[in-house]
Amino acid sequence: MALAGILSKETAVIAVPIVTLLLGLLIGWLGQRSGFCSIGGFRDFIMFRHTRLLYGFLALILGAFIGFLIFKIVFPPAFEGFFWLISKGLAPVSGAPAGLTITGYIILALVGGIAVGLIGVLLGGCPLRQLVMTAEGNVKSFCFVIGMCIGSVVFTLWVSGLAVSILKSLGMGA
Repeated sequence: MALAGILSKETAVIAVPIVTLLLGLLIGWLGQRSGFCSIGGFRDFIMFRHTRLLYGFLALILGAFIGFLIFKIVFPPAFEGFFWLISKGLAPVSGAPAGLTITGYIILALVGGIAVGLIGVLLGGCPLRQLVMTAEGNVKSFCFVIGMCIGSVVFTLWVSGLAVSILKSLGMGA
């Protein structure tokens, strides 16, 4: 029996922020204790064939999958149609906001992923690692976190709309 029918909306409104805070504290503590860095894991493997950080990244993927399965069992209505890739193939997720073709979404994902990877390598760590190092008192990481917050606002307000407009003018609109 799923817990979705047992928890009232009022209980969920209180429980979700508390669970989120506790999981965030746990993930931050684990990140700090392990020195986790996804970008550093790939960097170290490619450059030096060291796998310590890469195993942490693989553990993150495995943990996310197990967490997904647990939440899917506990709250099945929240995951209706989640496996859109299996049922629809390479098609945009229904309700995707930009109204692009699949090629447009792939281009945006590649550009964003390459940018985050390049910046992470230049700074010496992924965004999670930068947050952990900020909590440890690293000034360079603090500047990165502030820049990441400002950059996300700038991207949301101006860059994403411009990128979508350019891709639609190139014929990649749905």
